[in-house]
Amino acid sequence: MTSNMDASVTWDAIAWIREEWPGRLILKGILHPEDAERAMEYGLDGIVVSNHGGRGEETLRSTIECLPEVVQACAGKVPVLVDGGVRRGTDIFKALALGANSVGVGRPPCWGLAAFGQPGVEAVLTILRREVEGIMSQAGTPSIAKITRASVGERWR
Repeated sequence: MTSNMDASVTWDAIAWIREEWPGRLILKGILHPEDAERAMEYGLDGIVVSNHGGRGEETLRSTIECLPEVVQACAGKVPVLVDGGVRRGTDIFKALALGANSVGVGRPPCWGLAAFGQPGVEAVLTILRREVEGIMSQAGTPSIAKITRASVGERWR
């Protein structure tokens, strides 16, 4: 799978796209705080902490491990989204607690779609929502806004 990763794409390409595209531009694939800082220097409007499903970096740190450093580097200047490894509601809760503004869930809905079509996707999303609501209740966080780093264990602080 690593042959699908184009090493010729550089920050120069990002600069060119930013010059040509006047709309909002979000960059996916940020795993390091220095890259997050650079993305902001290039005028990007948001970033996605992602290892593209682990295809290129499956033995390195996971997106959830990279997330706190990237969030800190962004310092609220741009939205930080995260995807990769999100399989249950507790993963969503953890990502929000570590500062993600949004969480992408790719594979579980795809599994639901493959198994049962649209009803399968709806069932997966219902399960994820119930799991998020359940962990929020257990953690004493009545709203998304109340989820903070204090909501997760010492390992993540």
